[in-house]
Amino acid sequence: MTLHLVPVRSRDAAAFIRAWHRHHPPPAGQIFAVGAADENGVLRAVAIAGRPVARHLDDGATLEVTRTCSDGARNANSVLYATVWRAAKALGYNRVITYTQDGESGASLRGANWRVLAQRRPRPGWHTPSRPRVPRGTEYVARTLWEPAQ
Repeated sequence: MTLHLVPVRSRDAAAFIRAWHRHHPPPAGQIFAVGAADENGVLRAVAIAGRPVARHLDDGATLEVTRTCSDGARNANSVLYATVWRAAKALGYNRVITYTQDGESGASLRGANWRVLAQRRPRPGWHTPSRPRVPRGTEYVARTLWEPAQ
């Protein structure tokens, strides 16, 4: 199967993620989304890039891949990670990051020539008395921070 890149509207990317993602809902916002479709035009994977979730990384020059998702199409996520980095550079961004959860191999990221930047300890979630948040099921899960190898 041959994949090619396609533009994806926000609502279509969100619908794809709701249908296929293992453990997360679609992110709340985005800067852009891109998809990979097969030779018949069937959408097989999507990636959403947005502002970094961590406020200290939201410097105006950094994007975060907040979600990738595929229906199992081979190499689709690697293609999308590489595409997001190229698109971000073309748009003037100088950094792109993403996270994997403990237990995820990162094979798609390595395939797109991304590297591990840091290991993040599990945290009890983002809820604080001053800013209440709804639990998302990702509390107490270690994460790995990645960026393109340049």
